[in-house]
Amino acid sequence: MTDAPLSPAADSAALSWKAYAALVLTILFFSGAFADAPGALRCLDFSLLSGSFGRIAEEFTFLGRGGSGARYGFLFALSLVPGIMPALSVVEAAERMDALRAGQKLLTPLMRPLLGLPGSAALALISSLQSSDAGAAMTRSLADQGLITEKEKNLFAAFQFCSASSVTVYLSMGTALFPFLSVPHLLPLGVILFYKVAGTNLMRLYLHLVEKKELRHVP
Repeated sequence: MTDAPLSPAADSAALSWKAYAALVLTILFFSGAFADAPGALRCLDFSLLSGSFGRIAEEFTFLGRGGSGARYGFLFALSLVPGIMPALSVVEAAERMDALRAGQKLLTPLMRPLLGLPGSAALALISSLQSSDAGAAMTRSLADQGLITEKEKNLFAAFQFCSASSVTVYLSMGTALFPFLSVPHLLPLGVILFYKVAGTNLMRLYLHLVEKKELRHVP
């Protein structure tokens, strides 16, 4: 995953239908929509592509049972690799096909009412979901250019601080839980994003109350 923010020129460039198609396909890939699809379409399902380990003696995987310490931890970490690699590869491919910029354009009309942020912050928001470093760098750039106010910067910091780099972390470390989920794989991520928005609006309410209190004390 790249941590470098996209340039303004790249941001303003026109997007083709392929970028939006890549965004939709990426969402469907992780949603489990293709889990019961016929034939080769099932290969577009993340769970199927990740696969599962075979059984040893019809009972255990290669992890065995009763392990402990660094040895067991190493094997457990190794078991995460097959899930992490395709997940990060797909997100990287989606980024290179401008799917993230397509998401930015779709999110722009929602930014102000949903988070109290201007549309200019949409790309930084998308980037912060995959890289906390990129999100922080782009937020500072927005502030330096005067594209967001001090209040908006605080709101954006509240959004990013809660579960930083949500998509990347969820699709890497969270894959350990995928075999045990009884719901679509994207649902827990949706819950995480919901509470990020809720936390931002709590900060929004707090800042509003502080402003009202300060105005009352203005002579």
